[in-house]
Amino acid sequence: MPSFDIVSKVDPQTLDNAINVTKKEITNRFDFKDSPVKIDLNKKDMKLDLEAESDMKIKQIVDVLISRSMKQGLDPLVYDMSKDPYTSGKVTRQEIPVRNGLKQEDAKKVVKLIKDSGLKVQAAIMDDLGTGYGEKDR
Repeated sequence: MPSFDIVSKVDPQTLDNAINVTKKEITNRFDFKDSPVKIDLNKKDMKLDLEAESDMKIKQIVDVLISRSMKQGLDPLVYDMSKDPYTSGKVTRQEIPVRNGLKQEDAKKVVKLIKDSGLKVQAAIMDDLGTGYGEKDR
């Protein structure tokens, strides 16, 4: 019986490239000249930390990040923008988690849609298996 897997995973190298291009563009922009800007990716926690002088500059960084990510082939929805920037001393910070995979309730909705469609298929949720291929198969 034919089968296929649906995998929602962010390629870390593509994400890293998008962030590096964003850093490069921000450092070359005139409106960011002589202003402290920090853009760091925590690869372990898959979280992006932004730091700038003001809320407006954080929003500009996010705009550049999203446009550069789209050019790298990443969907802008990989960034969880639910947390608002907050002021800490003289700088404004924002933590942006990177979504990697589907939430359990979203996966259940997909399975329900497949089963309700009436197709003769079986749907199952597999926790954090990646592509299902071993390292030697890549």
